[in-house]
Amino acid sequence: MKPTELVYSSHDRCEYLHRDWMVMRALESYDNRTIFYLPFSSGAWADQDYSWGTFSWYFDRFAPDGLVPRSFFWSEDLKPEDAALFFHWLANSEVVILGGGKTRTGIERYNGIGERFYDDPERFLRTLRERQSSGKLTVGYSAGADQLCEYSGDDSSPCYGLIHKVVVRLHFSPGGEGHIEHLARTHTDCLAFGLPNDSGIAANQGYTSQGTFWQYIQVITDNSWDKPEDQHHIKTRQGVKIEHRYPDGRDWKFNGGDSLLRLIHRDGGQEAWIRQPHEPTLRDYWSHEPTEYRTPAEIVGSR
Repeated sequence: MKPTELVYSSHDRCEYLHRDWMVMRALESYDNRTIFYLPFSSGAWADQDYSWGTFSWYFDRFAPDGLVPRSFFWSEDLKPEDAALFFHWLANSEVVILGGGKTRTGIERYNGIGERFYDDPERFLRTLRERQSSGKLTVGYSAGADQLCEYSGDDSSPCYGLIHKVVVRLHFSPGGEGHIEHLARTHTDCLAFGLPNDSGIAANQGYTSQGTFWQYIQVITDNSWDKPEDQHHIKTRQGVKIEHRYPDGRDWKFNGGDSLLRLIHRDGGQEAWIRQPHEPTLRDYWSHEPTEYRTPAEIVGSR
């Protein structure tokens, strides 16, 4: 099962996250090697152009392999045919990336283009849901990561919730654990993560044969960025792990390659397990004790 969502925090275009998780996902397609970057959260046209430029140089490296990078800027001067093209690319691009900037600015513009041209402010979210159902990858970077989660990690305002009941804090650094704990205590039904540069989580989800919601989260850390002048910004290269807090204040440090399976039952009750590559069985999320389960599929199949 391939992830349908990826949210991440990075300083620049680190190789593992951008090549292996995004570019290669688009290049896997036989006839649709498209990657669509949306800078709507970045303010004025010049800001959006700058945001696109921080990605386009990297994507251009893969043009000889058939990658087709695209972008689309928000403007007050959009016409109906522009909106039609926007939603066509949004629905059909193999990979879509919601870019950085301000979370609420982006959401207002994404919702606004549907309301303005189709009298449908839910059109953007519905298209993202359709992408999710069809197995396409939608990525959130910086503000875009906020937008794909249940709530904003900055102000706890509601977001699109494609990654169900998860909230993240971007650009996490040691010393910021208190904010992750605040998010966990505020949103007790959510998983709260602090994502340092360069790291992320990838998710896919669905329902078991008995109607229980399942969610599988893969943890990604990237140590590939190697410019000496940027070392201060790349926290994963300094050994910083992904910070996770429980509502009761306990913490867990996730390493790259770890994963987490969560089941949410119809009555709202949750079960969860942590998988670590070096351990033969999964750990119970709540007690941290080893269980008899060896794979997430074993659990999902039994529920």
